Amino acid sequence: MRWITHLGGAPSTVGIPAALALAGGHLAAAGRTALVANVMSHVAVQILKRTVARARPCDANGVLLAEVAIPDPFSFPSGHSAAATAVAASLSFAHPWLAPLALPLAGAICLSRVRLRVHHRTDVLAGAALGLAGALAARSLLS
Repeated sequence: MRWITHLGGAPSTVGIPAALALAGGHLAAAGRTALVANVMSHVAVQILKRTVARARPCDANGVLLAEVAIPDPFSFPSGHSAAATAVAASLSFAHPWLAPLALPLAGAICLSRVRLRVHHRTDVLAGAALGLAGALAARSLLS
């Protein structure tokens, strides 16, 4: 689960779309759209994280339960889930043949955030919703 969860981080969710965008060819537009979707969803994630300021999962004594390093003290919404969903949805909208690979991978990243005790379930659901909204908005904006 640990390596899957890291696929939702910036090196993958920015690096892969950037590589596609720079490589040209039939995936370049999808890479650009995924980058814009990721930025749009991440802005919303960061605003909500600081506004809601929900604590990450803790035990009864307030000790964090996370089994991996946490990027910040706030839990809601999940940035990894938003980023993974934004990229997966953007690529899937542009090239449906990528959906059987991209969407289950995004789902696994979302699941890993809960399984590794970094997020509550609602954090992940909200993050995925923001990622999908970012993908839809970027698609509309760049089409």
